[in-house]
Amino acid sequence: MAGQHDTTVIRITPPDHRTVRTLVCLGFCGGGTGPYHAWSDSLPPGVALTAICYPGREGRFLEPCASDWEELAADATAAVIAAADGPYVLFGHSMGGWMAFDVATRIEEAAGPAPEALVVSSCNAPDRGLTPRDMFPARQDTDAQLLDWMSSNGLLPGHVLADPGLQEMAVELMRADIQVRDTFRYLPGTTVSVPVQMLSATDDEVIEREAGEQWRRVARGAYRHDVLPGGHFYTPDIWRQLPVHIAPLTAPDPRLTV
Repeated sequence: MAGQHDTTVIRITPPDHRTVRTLVCLGFCGGGTGPYHAWSDSLPPGVALTAICYPGREGRFLEPCASDWEELAADATAAVIAAADGPYVLFGHSMGGWMAFDVATRIEEAAGPAPEALVVSSCNAPDRGLTPRDMFPARQDTDAQLLDWMSSNGLLPGHVLADPGLQEMAVELMRADIQVRDTFRYLPGTTVSVPVQMLSATDDEVIEREAGEQWRRVARGAYRHDVLPGGHFYTPDIWRQLPVHIAPLTAPDPRLTV
């Protein structure tokens, strides 16, 4: 699995002798590992940074994209287990928040290397199930609408916006992830025992205002909700420095409190 490991588990800032724990990040709808690379300058002391690459993008571009949620969740779970060579905090934004929750529950059920804490960002609680509000962007959106969504939310770097071929690839990737997202199903009663922190934004029109309280229902252990400025991806400055707002990265023992 060495080759797959190299292209799936992306160690943005590799662990060293000073590392206390690793922040392991799962991608959002249409996104790769790129948006997490900027976080390397904002990591608290003793924290390493790893991102999981989904199939069909970056170093795994020759692989077919996952066809449904189950396929991607199984892939992501295996990748997180491969990345867990020490204490870690699992993070997911938007669709990635549901994926991080699903992965954490799968690892717990299998008695695997569970994260010290789970951090979910800008996503509704999974126990609501998939609703029309969660299906945004939507599969019926035009290519132009998807490009507008991605560019407005800072998902596309300048070189992609300037290249029609890269734009086409970005849209294809977004559509593949929308297909996966729209097959999400919540298994009633599923909860997670590790501490949970939920992050949401003041002006996010994608998720429900009550999402912070709703997540508490699926967290059996310690729970906290923090609200940050901006929209679905916060403000650009907040996003670039998001690790400083992730409480388990600075707690002496995140297994006890977030």
